[in-house]
Amino acid sequence: MGSFDFVTFFFFVAAVIVFIQLRAVLGKRTGHERPPREQMERRDQTDAQDGIDDPKVVTLPRRGREAAEPDAFAAVDAYAEPGSDLNKGLRELVKADPSFNPKEFVGGATMAYEMIVSAYADGDRKTLKSLLSREVFDGFVSAIDEREARGETVRSNFVGIEKANIIQAEMKGTEANVTLRIISQLISATLDKDGEVVEGDLVEVTDVNDVWTFTRDTRSRDPNWRLIATEADQ
Repeated sequence: MGSFDFVTFFFFVAAVIVFIQLRAVLGKRTGHERPPREQMERRDQTDAQDGIDDPKVVTLPRRGREAAEPDAFAAVDAYAEPGSDLNKGLRELVKADPSFNPKEFVGGATMAYEMIVSAYADGDRKTLKSLLSREVFDGFVSAIDEREARGETVRSNFVGIEKANIIQAEMKGTEANVTLRIISQLISATLDKDGEVVEGDLVEVTDVNDVWTFTRDTRSRDPNWRLIATEADQ
């Protein structure tokens, strides 16, 4: 993995409590009752003040503003075909933040993916707030509120992530945006107040295809990445 400065941006093992919190949400998933599609929005500057000290926030350690080293570009070339739009986008991101590594990003993103969908199934607003932009958080909470008002609950079990790839990377000013396609499998059902299944299935494994976008301001002192857009990939 190299030195600490090269550790994946989703490095949650800063303390034992972080590990315990992560393990507590694994094995629970939702995919049938996803919040409405969120359009990609520029993150509100005040978001940078939320959750900085929260161990569940996804972060990317930075090495300062030095120029990108050759091995950083080599990691990009190994991940995306040189000359492709994805490769060019990742190179621009590395120039802005030399500690970024696409392979490590994907590993961390899948961890965050599980945490977010599990928190949504459980109605865990605190965890969602630390991982989502303000706009996406509002959409998730609205869907949770509606579900709870109907007396419904979600029962879900994570089977596994079949595939996760970066499909787009770009710099918008100082903001780095990275989009992934995630294909997962889960068992999920929504139950009404009487315990009857109203959506999904309690035993059937369902394939879920998602496209999620994360962002971070590379010049901000806040190292946190947050989800700014979700979309079901048909």
